[in-house]
Amino acid sequence: MLDLLFVGGWIMLPLVLSSILALAIILERLWSLQRKRILPQGLLVQALSQPGKADLKHLRTSPLGRVLAAGLARKEQGEGRIREALQTAGSHEVHLLEKYLSPLGSIAAITPLLGLLGTVVGMIDVFQQLDLSAGNAQQLAGGISMALITTAAGLTIAIPALVMHRFFLRRVADLVVELEEASQQLLDALTPNQPQPLHLHGDTDLNTSSSETNTSAWN
Repeated sequence: MLDLLFVGGWIMLPLVLSSILALAIILERLWSLQRKRILPQGLLVQALSQPGKADLKHLRTSPLGRVLAAGLARKEQGEGRIREALQTAGSHEVHLLEKYLSPLGSIAAITPLLGLLGTVVGMIDVFQQLDLSAGNAQQLAGGISMALITTAAGLTIAIPALVMHRFFLRRVADLVVELEEASQQLLDALTPNQPQPLHLHGDTDLNTSSSETNTSAWN
């Protein structure tokens, strides 16, 4: 394995660093985006059952709780202030849910290019050193195989990074929908005579290039 790293040349260094960073982001997001950490069971029921007596400090231990707490803190100030508080808190929480997804998408896009760059650099070096008059095909084939190591390494990093990037985008989108539904239920409970829909959703387009993650907006 170490031999392959040395054969690939200096391009292998950023590829190795990218793989370490991608792995760290994936593990961190798998831990942080657990549903039980974002949407604790029973929290919404607790907030809706006694909105006037809800413990705001206790609620603020999770993203859902912080959104609900923001709305409850404005419960005496009218529908407009409650809606504004929910939107502001929601926008902040969505930003945190999307944390590190942009770097992960960038790694998925850049590592294949780094691998291709390593191959091109390797091929240039092979042709510079090759004695064309000797026609040593074996030497040329060996040089090509060494140059392709960087491309293989880049794809090996990019493919799982791309898959996990798309997976996290989908999970964030699902969590945002549930946050939106919980916020709407709280808004309806606090303003029963003014049932207006509260649209809280991510703007991230899951059908766009995986290397891009747009900032989510709570409308």
